[in-house]
Amino acid sequence: MSMLAIGTVGLDYIETPDLSASGVLGGTLTFIALAARHFSSRIGLVAVIGRDFSDEHWAWFRDPAFDRSGVQIEKNLDTFAWGARYDATLNDRVTLYTHINALEAFEPRVPEAYRGPGVVALGNLDPNNQLKTLNQLSPSAYIVCDTMNLWMNTALEQVHEVIARVDCLIINDSEARQLGESSNLISAAHRILGMGPRVLVIKKAEHGAQLFAEGGVFCVPAVPLASIVDPTGAGDAFLGGFAGSLSAAGSHGFEALQRAVVYGTVMASFCVEELGPGRLSQVEAAEIRERFAILKVMMEFPDMGGQ
Repeated sequence: MSMLAIGTVGLDYIETPDLSASGVLGGTLTFIALAARHFSSRIGLVAVIGRDFSDEHWAWFRDPAFDRSGVQIEKNLDTFAWGARYDATLNDRVTLYTHINALEAFEPRVPEAYRGPGVVALGNLDPNNQLKTLNQLSPSAYIVCDTMNLWMNTALEQVHEVIARVDCLIINDSEARQLGESSNLISAAHRILGMGPRVLVIKKAEHGAQLFAEGGVFCVPAVPLASIVDPTGAGDAFLGGFAGSLSAAGSHGFEALQRAVVYGTVMASFCVEELGPGRLSQVEAAEIRERFAILKVMMEFPDMGGQ
């Protein structure tokens, strides 16, 4: 089944205690798309790139699942660029620079073929562009949305407009506490669900993810990894795996949502194992099934017995 993915495409500078590299392909759309392609046979891409986007960068999007007709090219501007330095734990980072570049001229245009029913992965973007995208979609589209604390700090009113119109919101734990105005995640989750979305997923990095929906609460641990190289894009890979799984299932019921959270967690685990999208682009279906099975075993436990 086809789906739509909207977000940024960027060229990143990444620095960790063990490596540094510039010109690394990044952006929210990149990681969403590379994760979702394992579940959906046709993915419409909506983003903007600049004059410095090379054939080598384009090669990452040559998968036959990708429809690139919604990707705009700004010939007079460079591609969005972002640089960050991670600390020794790889949990915290400092943004070194953000060059908006081609994003400044971005007016999202959704191809007609992707405006109808289906799953939409609305990646982290300026909420004004998220709203412009939503205005082009069918009311029957199932919208899975991401945002971040930057927009909560600078455009909170527009963030509220967006989340009032989406079906599922995916954010991390610090963003949930900020948006829900509570240090308690459960309390914050209930407040956020009162803002409009029927489903909320809270990402907790190495502590997994929590799903809040009408069917109940569901918690997934992270995949145990011996080595983490670069966490950039892990949350977007989660969104891609989550939305892709829902698209493949053709359902948005609680069981489908549970499965989607597990697949999102699995795709995020691959993302962090190499610099940029390198590992994510090479994942095989058998590896995805293997990590899904690992999580399933981790989440099973014996009953109470005679106690």
